Amino acid sequence: MKGLSLWFVAALSLTAASTSSGQFTNRNVSKSGTTAASFLEIPVGGRAIALGSAYAAVTGDASTLYWNPAGAARLEGTHILFSHNAWFADLRFDYAATTIGLGDVGTLGLSLTSLSSGDMPVRTVDRPEGTGELFNTSSIAVGLHYARNLSDRFSIGFTGKYIRESIWHMQAQAFAVDIGALFTTPFFNGLRIGALISNFGTDLKLEGRDTRTFIRADERYMGSNDRIPTNIEMDTWPLPLNFQFGVATDVVKDEAYRLTVAVDALHPSDNYESVNVGGEFAFSELLFIRGGYRSLGLFDRVGGFTFGGGILTELFSDGLRGSVDYANANYGRLNAVHILTVAVIL
Repeated sequence: MKGLSLWFVAALSLTAASTSSGQFTNRNVSKSGTTAASFLEIPVGGRAIALGSAYAAVTGDASTLYWNPAGAARLEGTHILFSHNAWFADLRFDYAATTIGLGDVGTLGLSLTSLSSGDMPVRTVDRPEGTGELFNTSSIAVGLHYARNLSDRFSIGFTGKYIRESIWHMQAQAFAVDIGALFTTPFFNGLRIGALISNFGTDLKLEGRDTRTFIRADERYMGSNDRIPTNIEMDTWPLPLNFQFGVATDVVKDEAYRLTVAVDALHPSDNYESVNVGGEFAFSELLFIRGGYRSLGLFDRVGGFTFGGGILTELFSDGLRGSVDYANANYGRLNAVHILTVAVIL
């Protein structure tokens, strides 16, 4: 089984490398902004973000469905998680997830990701103050997850998700899958290795009534029909494919204290490669202090430092537990983003 585990992780790495090979051979040419559904790249979970988004080999809450679905196999009981980001430009970003352990069968999960703008006035060149109409934009992704422990050290996970983006009368839809693996080694206090391919799926193409227009049958003749209905053909855009490989280990671990460090390497299809690093100091597994740095080595990086903390407490005597996690992520000239996550463990 150990050989199978290592083979699976290696195959996952080679698949991602071959899928996105040749896209970063020229460091002077960036692919930033060339994919659709960029909201899929917004990190989720107060704990993960405080760790600098170095979370491919870390587990412990339902946000692992986003970072590496294989980690859900390591969760015991039922986890319910809600996370809110006060994102830029008054955008609202929310994430909700739940996992249900089914014993030897595996673990099922369900997640919802939402980015919304709220209503905004419609403005035109002729009426820059507004037409009196309102419009909004929204992006959602609904994920169905399955994870299973193939051995006491090796776990796999799969995600199938439906993605939809809309703006006023236009919308685009796509389907994608994530594939993850998590392996615990017998070295360095149980060094964990995680690998993930995310957002491998169909392209997005805007469709709707705003592409409908009317043209004249023959521009050479004034009397020709000028109300011939036609539709503007829209381009298709790929999803932000990403390969993430991470390691994590407990440098110090006893009944009173624990220090965990994690490092992730990222290879996205719409940007350069980068590295995320993070650390977590736990007091009796009840109080947590975290810090990290994301996007090390990324060309034109904006910010990078992250920090936060959390508490885990028993809510009732029957074993129901709850946690609250906070993270602050610095985005340089764009200011900081605040993330609050609340979770319940049944």
